[in-house]
Amino acid sequence: MIAAQGKPSAIARLLSLLGQPQHSYRPSTEIFLDLNVNRIADNLHLAIDGGKRGAENRPTTDAETFDDIEHQVVELVETHKQDSHSIYLEHLHTYDERLTALNFEERFAIIQQAAPESVGEFRAEAALGRDELFSLRRRLYDSEQERDDFRRRHRLARPARLSSQGKTLLKVGILAVLFVIEVVVNGNFLAKSNAQGLLGGAVQAVSFAALNIIASFLWGLVPIRLINRRNWFLKLIGLLSGIGYLAFAIALNLTLAHLREIPPSVNGDVGQEVMTQLLKAPLVLNDILSWVFFGIGLIFSLIAMTDGLLFTDPYFGYASLEQRCNDARAHYTEGKAELIERLREIRDAASEAMNGAARDLSVRRGEFDSIIQARGRLAQRFAEHQNHIERSCRALLAIYREANRKTRTTPAPAYFARPYSMDRIVYVGTDRDETARDQLRQSILETQDILNRQIQAIHEAFDEAARSYREIDDLIPESKRGPSAVKTA
Repeated sequence: MIAAQGKPSAIARLLSLLGQPQHSYRPSTEIFLDLNVNRIADNLHLAIDGGKRGAENRPTTDAETFDDIEHQVVELVETHKQDSHSIYLEHLHTYDERLTALNFEERFAIIQQAAPESVGEFRAEAALGRDELFSLRRRLYDSEQERDDFRRRHRLARPARLSSQGKTLLKVGILAVLFVIEVVVNGNFLAKSNAQGLLGGAVQAVSFAALNIIASFLWGLVPIRLINRRNWFLKLIGLLSGIGYLAFAIALNLTLAHLREIPPSVNGDVGQEVMTQLLKAPLVLNDILSWVFFGIGLIFSLIAMTDGLLFTDPYFGYASLEQRCNDARAHYTEGKAELIERLREIRDAASEAMNGAARDLSVRRGEFDSIIQARGRLAQRFAEHQNHIERSCRALLAIYREANRKTRTTPAPAYFARPYSMDRIVYVGTDRDETARDQLRQSILETQDILNRQIQAIHEAFDEAARSYREIDDLIPESKRGPSAVKTA
């Protein structure tokens, strides 16, 4: 539907032609009924009445008109002729309805209007797609400009290192594995100093493992990565963040090691006791397993920090710009593909509708020719049937007159020797003007030529639209200032 006008599109109007039946009737196979001369003669008693009247020398020798018996025969024959004529007119009307149902003029008008409109609608759709694609290309250009300006300002000569979905899952999986392992290790080690045993150790293990792994990951993901920036102030922040992280990791894992050495029997606050030991002698651990516990926790922390440091591009802020640029490029590429595919579907639908309309005209032309031929055969059969009626009437009159002659004593009237001539019914509408048929065929050919030209026009419009979409890349070329800028077609 055309939303602005609230009417079916040109393609829809072409397709609606294909669903219409060629006619709304059942073809009839009725034929004209022949007269049975012998049976009529017996029913009218022609031989008997002829003999009786002949014995009476009637009609007289000088008679010039038919007698009542002969008039009865003629009236019967005329009645049959009129009945046959009614059948003829009925069939003729049926054929005329079939011709009217072909409705060529309406189809010519719809095709001549809708076919060019379908090309116009296609061009309008292509123009809308061009505007949409231009917006996507502008967004891609702006994203590339922003990325290239970032490269220039930060003197980057390499593409951003983006993590694929598989790598991201791998790095997250490493964090999950570290967390689970540290929970198990912490639970076993801390159970010694917890009055609640394994259960209490497990609670502490989950808390400290989450703090150790997640905090270390975030240290590497954000502040430590600043050390890679060109700005010296940000480098200093990154360096201080690295030192701060080491202090945090060592302090946290020393706290866990001292917590392990606190016996369950200690009265008072365990946390305060751990803080006291850290302040008095932070590096004094009485059990070698505490040092092992400290080392395992520190190693897990370093792994988590490294995982965060390498989670995305080491140059802070570069990966997000590159990702936005890639997303804009993907949207532009997908948008172009979708627009071209949409135009291809419209083109194919319009071509199929026009080809269907052309085939429909050919089918209807064949139907028209068959109807004209059938009408001609009907007229010929009616003319032949009238000849049959005349011959039947002559035969009936001959039976009567022959019987009349045999019993006469006077000569038969002169008109007995003249054959009966029946007035023919001639229907002026039986013959179709051959010129009109030729004009119809010419109109069909011209309309099919219009359809073929519009099919070619819509294919050319598709090619033109595809070229115009490609030209957008020339109107808004990809920036070449970035060292790794690659022009996409």
